[in-house]
Amino acid sequence: MYKYLFGPVPSRRLGMSLGIDLVPHKVCSLNCVYCECGRTTKLTTERKEYIPYDGVTGEIAHYLKHNPSPDYFTFSGSGEPTLNSRIGDVLHFVKANSKVPVAVLTNGTLFYDKNVRAELLEADVVLPSLDAAEELAFRKVNRPWRKLDIPGYIKGLVDFRNEYKGQIWLEVLIIPGLNDTEENLWALKEAFLKIRPDEIQLNTLDRPGTVENIRASTRKELQDIVNLWNLPQVKIIAAAPDRKKIVAYRDDMESAILETIKRRPCTLEDLHKILGLHINEINKYLDVLEDEKKIVSVREKRGLFYKIKS
Repeated sequence: MYKYLFGPVPSRRLGMSLGIDLVPHKVCSLNCVYCECGRTTKLTTERKEYIPYDGVTGEIAHYLKHNPSPDYFTFSGSGEPTLNSRIGDVLHFVKANSKVPVAVLTNGTLFYDKNVRAELLEADVVLPSLDAAEELAFRKVNRPWRKLDIPGYIKGLVDFRNEYKGQIWLEVLIIPGLNDTEENLWALKEAFLKIRPDEIQLNTLDRPGTVENIRASTRKELQDIVNLWNLPQVKIIAAAPDRKKIVAYRDDMESAILETIKRRPCTLEDLHKILGLHINEINKYLDVLEDEKKIVSVREKRGLFYKIKS
């Protein structure tokens, strides 16, 4: 068991992905209503060495020596990885010691900082998010740290595109009633034309987020947005069950989660403590189990509980 690495995780976008977590749960610059990792406990843009460089690189070296190579090393986790002031050093260590491509999953809010942009230049693919290009929708969906704003957010992404030679896959997550207004959708298209991402990946909720009374977009609603934008690089992200086709998908992990929930309903945090698995890894299996209607989620005082479907 590693402390800072998790997986390999069956990722719909990155195949067999080994996660690298550089911040504690749940340190982030946003507190998104849809986050499957839970509410942000430390809302900040302060960069520091939250996780020690030596600890992370020691685990990466051990993994490379004792395990087959994953499809990707992925900087992700249960917070915003660019908040770690040494992400560039860790990324360089991976590139210097392995031929495995590196992906960075980031909300992109810190790209106003030229140092953050420079630190990611060695990555093979960067997957920032942009759910809103209009200030009100940004506040409703992403609930950012108080000094972040849309003009600075978009400018940072544009500046990164101008400096970065690798692939940019921009993720847009739609929550009906919050960021699907015509004003926001047209503003997003205008932002895409400036950012020039290689792909625009349109997504919605797999499971309940951090607040009540929000829902996933239907396939038709997402397709209507694709038609409205009429851009060649837009695609709708595949459904959760497709994860079962990925080599990294483990039936024993699915069984362990089901057996635990059978004994008593559990929150995501409960499953993390009982099974010793990273929250992101558990989430990948919960997506499939809930889609297959093997489990259901119920919101109670202590949080969102997962139960066996009766």
